[in-house]
Amino acid sequence: MSTVSPVSQSSGSATLAVADYIRGLIRKGELVRGQRLPPERDLARQLGVSRTSVRAGLQALAHQGVLVIRHGAGTFVADGPLVLDSEQFHFLSSLHGFSGHQMFEARRVLESWVAGMAAERATSDDLVELWTAVNGMAASTDNSARFLDYDLLFHRAVARASGNPLLASIVEMVSGRFFDLRRGTLSYRTNLVTLTEQHRRIYVAIRERNSAGASQAMLDHLKDAERITDIEFREIANPKGEAGSRGA
Repeated sequence: MSTVSPVSQSSGSATLAVADYIRGLIRKGELVRGQRLPPERDLARQLGVSRTSVRAGLQALAHQGVLVIRHGAGTFVADGPLVLDSEQFHFLSSLHGFSGHQMFEARRVLESWVAGMAAERATSDDLVELWTAVNGMAASTDNSARFLDYDLLFHRAVARASGNPLLASIVEMVSGRFFDLRRGTLSYRTNLVTLTEQHRRIYVAIRERNSAGASQAMLDHLKDAERITDIEFREIANPKGEAGSRGA
């Protein structure tokens, strides 16, 4: 692994230097997808910074989707799609106030197309991953937080099954931001059984290599999800108002 000169900077700059160093190793191919990083103490000694700075740098990269921190096992280079400029996208989202409708428009364009590609390219492993996510949703209809975790896994699996890592990264960037916001409405229960069935239809179309059917099933699902989310956000804004229908 590359040797570097000690970093003699402020703690904030040291954290950035740690992140830049890890990115550099990945760019040079010295760290590859799924590979375990050296222990924090080794990185701290090599870079001449505190373990606190190393930990902060690793956590920043984990937040961006570059690394995965597995407690008790170590820190690994992510094996899934990397998120393109996720921090900048989140900042722009906050600055410009991307509306829910705008985010759903972007998701409908991206994910319906990606679902069609997945129907043409999905491997047997992809199909297993998709079915596992659907089963997880079916078993979590009484726990909306756990359901949302499987929901996100499903959409990520569809994106990966497209066979295009760049598209998968773009989908991850856009839909990942949506799911972050979506967690704020989890106390407002939707018809999770119906949502599970919508995901099952997408899976079946992909399994049957029905590209047009997969695209349409994803489009229908996202249209309905937008309707449900709009109801939930209105209920949060007006909790004393008359509740609308939450079925999907």
